[in-house]
Amino acid sequence: MRILLTWFGGVNFGKAGEILCAITNPYLRLFRRPGLQIGGFLDISPIVAMAVLSVLNSVFARLANFGSVSIGIILALLLGALWSAAAFILGFIVIILALRLFAFLTNRNTFSSFWRVIDAISSPVIHKTSRIFFSDRNADFKTEIIVALAVFGGVWLGGGVIIRIASFILARLPI
Repeated sequence: MRILLTWFGGVNFGKAGEILCAITNPYLRLFRRPGLQIGGFLDISPIVAMAVLSVLNSVFARLANFGSVSIGIILALLLGALWSAAAFILGFIVIILALRLFAFLTNRNTFSSFWRVIDAISSPVIHKTSRIFFSDRNADFKTEIIVALAVFGGVWLGGGVIIRIASFILARLPI
């Protein structure tokens, strides 16, 4: 709930909001790092904080239900939590890139604040992907967006399959 409230900056949620902030801010501050920003707009530190809570919750639930936890289970849980955070970010990037492609193809007014944010987030991703795939030659902007969308979409979809297989193997380790 606290993370959702941060999306509505400037809105006063009264005493309930103050209490919620007072309870959660000490934990969230543990994860606030300058490197956990995407495009200067998206702070992913709450995602990392939620992933840590998710892993701890799963470990303690497993302990409560079965009385023990293997290192393989812990590794599988950590891998799953890391992938959940990464998949969220990748999915977000795919959506942003799809919006940027839509704006390009429909000649949308990219001067509005919404499209400026989309462009500010997508431009570094498109630029870095283009440097990798088109390092010695120029490509048109539409091709650059499509390649970035294909790369991030492929990693998003393919990574999920690979992580599930790896987690399955890790969870069955005898230690």
